[in-house]
Amino acid sequence: MTASPSRPLTPLTPFTPVSRVLRLCLHALLLALLVLAAGRAVAHSVPAAGAVVAVCAVLAAVYAAGARSAAVRGSTAAAGVWLAALGAVWAGLLVLSPDGLWIAFPLYFLELHLLRLRWGITAVAVTACAAIASFLGHSGTVTPGAFLGPLLGAAVAVATVLGYQALYRESERRRELIEELIATRAELAAAERDAGTLAERERLAREIHDTLAQGLSSIQLLLRAAERALPEGDPRLAPAREHIGRAREAAQGNLAEARRFVRALTPPDLEHGSLAAALERLCASAPQARFSVSGSPRRLPTPYEVALLRIAQSALANVVRHAGAGRAEITLTFMDTSVTLDVVDDGSGFDPARAPSGEGGFGLPAMRARAETLGGLFTVESAPGQGTAVAVTLPLPADTAEHPEAS
Repeated sequence: MTASPSRPLTPLTPFTPVSRVLRLCLHALLLALLVLAAGRAVAHSVPAAGAVVAVCAVLAAVYAAGARSAAVRGSTAAAGVWLAALGAVWAGLLVLSPDGLWIAFPLYFLELHLLRLRWGITAVAVTACAAIASFLGHSGTVTPGAFLGPLLGAAVAVATVLGYQALYRESERRRELIEELIATRAELAAAERDAGTLAERERLAREIHDTLAQGLSSIQLLLRAAERALPEGDPRLAPAREHIGRAREAAQGNLAEARRFVRALTPPDLEHGSLAAALERLCASAPQARFSVSGSPRRLPTPYEVALLRIAQSALANVVRHAGAGRAEITLTFMDTSVTLDVVDDGSGFDPARAPSGEGGFGLPAMRARAETLGGLFTVESAPGQGTAVAVTLPLPADTAEHPEAS
C-alpha cells in the first residue's frame, strides 16, 4: 500500500512497483502469522485449538475482504471500520492464544498506512498495549521482553512508514521538478524560436521596404519624369507614352504588393497600431488594469515590441489569476537609450526566491528569457502581502532614437 501523510489512498493514486511489493509482503506476512498461530495450536493440542483455527480463518477472511475493497483504500471512515473489525477479531485470538500477539506487527503497518498520522499512531499504541496485555495474561509473569517486543515492533513500524512517506514525498517533488524543468526548457526554446522568427520577419520586412519598395518608388518617379520630358502633341511619341503609362501601372501595382508583404510580416497583435495601442487594448481586457506612457514614444524594432507585449500579457495574466489584486498599473517609459516596461499590482505578492519554475512559476523564466535575448534586464520585486512589481528594461538600438513612433 502506498503511504500518504494525511489521508489513505484513493483510486486516483496509482501503486508504484515498490508499493506493490510491500503490499504483497504485508499480505504474505499476515497470512504466514495466522497459519503459524493456527498450526502451533493444532500441533500442541491446546484445548481451544479448534477455536483458534476458526478465529484465524475469520481474521483472514475479514482481512481479505478489506484488502480487496476500493472503499477501504479511498475513505478514512471505511478504513477505520475495517481496522476496528480486524481488531475485534484479533482481540478474540489474543484471548485464545499467546501466538496471536505477533499479528500486531502487520496491524501496525495497516493502521499507519490507512489512517491519518495522528489516529494511526494512536491505533498503534492501542495495538501495542493489547499485545502486551495478552502476553502478560498468558505468561502470568512480568518480564522486560513483554514490553520491549511490542513497543520495539511499534517503533520500527512507525519509523519505517514515516521514512517511506518522506522518501515518497521527496520522489514526488523531484518528479514535479523534472516536469517543470522540461516545461520551462520547452517554453524557453519556443521563446527563442519566436524571437528568431520575429527577427527574420523584421529583417525581411526591412529589406523589402528599403530595397524593393524604394526601388519601385524610384522607378515610378523616373517614369513620371520621362513622361513629362516627352514633347506634347507629337503623334510619333504616342506609343512611347503608352508604354511608359503601362510601366508606371506595373510599378505601382508591384509597389502596392510589396507594401502588403511588409504589412503581412507584422505580428498580429501589433498589426493594428503601435505597441502603446496594443498595451492599451490589453489593459482594456482587465478591469483592474491601467496603462500609461512616459517619455517620447518611438517606433521600436519588431522583436522589441513583441517581447514587451508578451511580457506585459504574461505579467497581467499573473495578476488576474494569482495575485487577487484590486489595481494594476502598466507603464511604458521611453528614455534616450532604453525603453522600460513596468507592471505593478497591489495583490497578495509572493517570495521570488521560492517561486517555482515553469507554468507553476507564473511564467517568470519565460519573461526573463525574452528580456535577456534582447540584452535587457528583467527584475521582480515582491513579498507576501505587499504586491508585485515586474520591470524589464531593453537597450535601444542606436538608430531608434532618430525615428519617433508613428501615430
